[in-house]
Amino acid sequence: MAPLPVLSRRKFIQATALGSAGILVPRAKGDSVYRSVLAASDQAAPLQEFDYRDVTISSPLHEQQLEETHAVLMRLSDESLLKPFRAMIGQPAPGEDLGGWYGYDPNYDWHTFDAGFAPSATFGQWVSAVARYHAITGSEAARAKVLRLNRLYAEVIAGEFYENNRFPAYCFDKLVCGLIDSQKYVGDPDAFAILQKTTDAALPHLPPKAVEHGTSWRPGKDESWTWDESYTMPENLFLAYQRGAGERYRALAQQYLNEPFFDRLANGENDFAGRHAYSHVNCLCSAMQAYLSLGNEKYLRAASNGFDMLVSQSFATGGWGPDEILRKTGSSDVFDSLSKTHSSFETPCGSYAHFKLTRYLMRVTRDTAYGDSMERVMYNTILGAKPLQADGRSFYYSDYNFAGKKVYSAHRWPCCSGTMPQIAADYGISTYLRDSGGVYVNLYIPSTARWTQDGAHVSLQQRGEYPFDAHVQIEITASKPVEFAVNLRIPSWAGKASVSVNGKREAAAAGRFTTLQRRWKNGDRIDLELPLATRLEPIDPRHPDTVALMRGPLVLFAMANSNPGLTRSQLLAAKKTGAKSWQVGSARGAVEMLPFTEIGDQQYTMYFRVS
Repeated sequence: MAPLPVLSRRKFIQATALGSAGILVPRAKGDSVYRSVLAASDQAAPLQEFDYRDVTISSPLHEQQLEETHAVLMRLSDESLLKPFRAMIGQPAPGEDLGGWYGYDPNYDWHTFDAGFAPSATFGQWVSAVARYHAITGSEAARAKVLRLNRLYAEVIAGEFYENNRFPAYCFDKLVCGLIDSQKYVGDPDAFAILQKTTDAALPHLPPKAVEHGTSWRPGKDESWTWDESYTMPENLFLAYQRGAGERYRALAQQYLNEPFFDRLANGENDFAGRHAYSHVNCLCSAMQAYLSLGNEKYLRAASNGFDMLVSQSFATGGWGPDEILRKTGSSDVFDSLSKTHSSFETPCGSYAHFKLTRYLMRVTRDTAYGDSMERVMYNTILGAKPLQADGRSFYYSDYNFAGKKVYSAHRWPCCSGTMPQIAADYGISTYLRDSGGVYVNLYIPSTARWTQDGAHVSLQQRGEYPFDAHVQIEITASKPVEFAVNLRIPSWAGKASVSVNGKREAAAAGRFTTLQRRWKNGDRIDLELPLATRLEPIDPRHPDTVALMRGPLVLFAMANSNPGLTRSQLLAAKKTGAKSWQVGSARGAVEMLPFTEIGDQQYTMYFRVS
């Protein structure tokens, strides 16, 4: 029997929101994800990412997150960062113990899920983040720290580290990422040699192929030793191969591809239920890198189908995986989580995986739905995360409970302390993409992209207060007149969008890129209008009366304890009361509504029970 089609969240929303607000227009798409994705992938070579140094973000919110996370990493002492590596191989380990998950405790009790859980696990991610920061800013202090840490790490590479490690594949994967980023973004001449030595030490202590989360493969070990994530390794191994580390990494990446998982997804079978959320979305990133490296369309189908299955079980914020578990399509689990858990979305880790997956898919398919999804996750989850603290306090879960609140994790230096600095560095490379014909504007963030087009030095500068204001202004600077295309993502919710060049205005169709092909000269100006009407989105098809209030890409949260008793018409009549605040009137009085980025310590609710 052929698999039933998955009712994606975006298709469901397009069908139901017409009755709520009447503004969503269904995207023009083929009659199956399979044919649509392959048709798009055959049209042209994948879009290319900009270099980190070629994009400057000037949004205060984005800049602050980057600078805050970077400052924390720069203050961490080298001795403290190397301490668990040294202790795990029996070397003297001076320096202050960072504690939390990062520290090493040979007597760790896995039932505590606390200090000593994942010693050194975030080291590679932190090196990667500092390397990316250098690429963005040119900071010599950042470059010096990367070079210094790599040389100190090279002295402690040993098999005992992996033998004594609960997560050998996880740690190896992050070390690969840190080293290949050191080579590309810092120019570390020893990075690939250190990578080879790292690989030699790790391989005897890794499973021979991808092993699923929860599968025992190390005799005599407790349950916590089955939580490793070898199925996520191919992404960075393929990237190592693409960047010139050698054929060895292409072969290793193929060796650890999670083939049964990808086979089922490629055939349209939902294989998500019960799986660890963040790591399996990272696994989809491995599928995309497999497609980009090997050209096998099975991996593209797996990633695209997997994305649709993910969206079908996502919250209005774009977040997914309550209690870090993916669900089966059509279940009530996500709805039930609104009252049963406060661990709704593993925010820095999940956002980092989501950004990578949607960026890879957009590069291949040029489908604006992936940019819409990335934008939704950015504004409603990661940009509102509490800042990383110098003592290791980290924002782990976004809380979508009917009675929600922002809190730090009870565990210091958890996995999200590793991914938050990485995603904070990646906003620029996610904002713009390009091909030989021009530039694609994916995210609307105050920023500047610079490139060379047919011998002309070109920059594109964005200004505006979007998504709090509908207007985006773009100015072109060019060293000489030059022809190219500016492609603007028009979100699927943006009915009646319009764009003008030097004052000449035209309509722009929602759910696709609007292409402005012309001979551009210095000072040309583009004005984009994305009407920000309110609409309601149900949590799932089974519960159409449990809805979130949306305005453009923003979810508006009520500053209230549990359900404030609002109706559909009251929600849709929300009025703006400040630059970033709204108000909804009700029989019980006015209710303040804020986006996630503006919420502090208040209690809030995101979903409303309406009739």
